[in-house]
Amino acid sequence: MKNLIFVFLLLILAGCKTQNKYSDFDYSYSRSGGFSPIYENLLIKGNNAHYSFEAQEKKVKKDFQISNEELKNIESVLTQNNFRSIQEDYKKIYDHISTSINVTNGANSGRKSNAASIMKKDNKRWEAVTNVFQQIISSNTKAVDSKK
Repeated sequence: MKNLIFVFLLLILAGCKTQNKYSDFDYSYSRSGGFSPIYENLLIKGNNAHYSFEAQEKKVKKDFQISNEELKNIESVLTQNNFRSIQEDYKKIYDHISTSINVTNGANSGRKSNAASIMKKDNKRWEAVTNVFQQIISSNTKAVDSKK
């Protein structure tokens, strides 16, 4: 009986450890939803990145390194476009692909999503921020076209 409890606890601990990749990050970019649902995630911690994509019977998972230049570019774009002040609209939008960006450290920390919508005055700034993440995805993964 003690061996069974030990094995059970070991499985639980191992399961919890594997989730760290998905919960501990500096930057998170994700797109999901739509009539034919897609799930796309880019998680960045330091210089390490994890990318996953799932849609239309395609599955891609890839771990890669991000250069310091790319990290500086992300921070620069977030700062130039005043990420924290981008306003989300509260209109309900159903069955579209929504994008959310979560920054957990630094002066630009915050979470923004276009799940409802982005205010018209902030659309260009939102697009500039999402484009920097899409460029990183496209330059580091050749298997998936991540653009809309």
